[in-house]
Amino acid sequence: MKLLISTISTILFLSLFGCSLELVDSWKNPDIATYFPTKVLIIGMTSNTNARQQFENQLKKKFELRGSEAITSMVFLDSSVMTDKINGAQMDDLETKLLGEGFDTILLTKIIGVDHKIRYKQDYDGFDSTYKKFKEDYLMCQDIYYNPDYYENYKLYHTETSMYCICPTKERDLIWKGYIDITDPKNVEEIINEYINLVVLALEEEQLITPLKPEELLDNAI
Repeated sequence: MKLLISTISTILFLSLFGCSLELVDSWKNPDIATYFPTKVLIIGMTSNTNARQQFENQLKKKFELRGSEAITSMVFLDSSVMTDKINGAQMDDLETKLLGEGFDTILLTKIIGVDHKIRYKQDYDGFDSTYKKFKEDYLMCQDIYYNPDYYENYKLYHTETSMYCICPTKERDLIWKGYIDITDPKNVEEIINEYINLVVLALEEEQLITPLKPEELLDNAI
């Protein structure tokens, strides 16, 4: 796997929005040089209905701006799919339905893990451990006894976004997969915006969606 964030544009993007999101790894099918989806089913797997709707609708707009038809799972899938488990035969029926209605791509996003982390206070984090002595070490850390602000607990969410081809002449091939970490999300709306922009940027760099023209970027920035 390779890290897309080594590119200059991705670094600039991340610095613009802070460090709350990071594309930590990604994989692209080596047999696919370029790919431009015609009709996409967008699925955000979460039990939070409002967040799912917001995520899918915003990502839908991104694909439509780039000339792809996009449908959200909130609209396309039967509501029972959200509440009941389905089996392999039902998945086959779903794929057949997708093919029959002209879909060629699925974009699936889900949370794959959550880590509970501890963040220590800034002056401790910045201390140069190569020069410290016992006295310095103890004085620097003594807040742990009585200061509740010495450290804070936060969550690190590990997410995964996958693009699948459901072309009738091929297997349901994985085209691209990206792993994105979200640090201690506070504002759901902001995180969704940042996440979508990061995914779109990664897909553009891999030539898996049509990039916007400069004038289109300006129009959408206004």
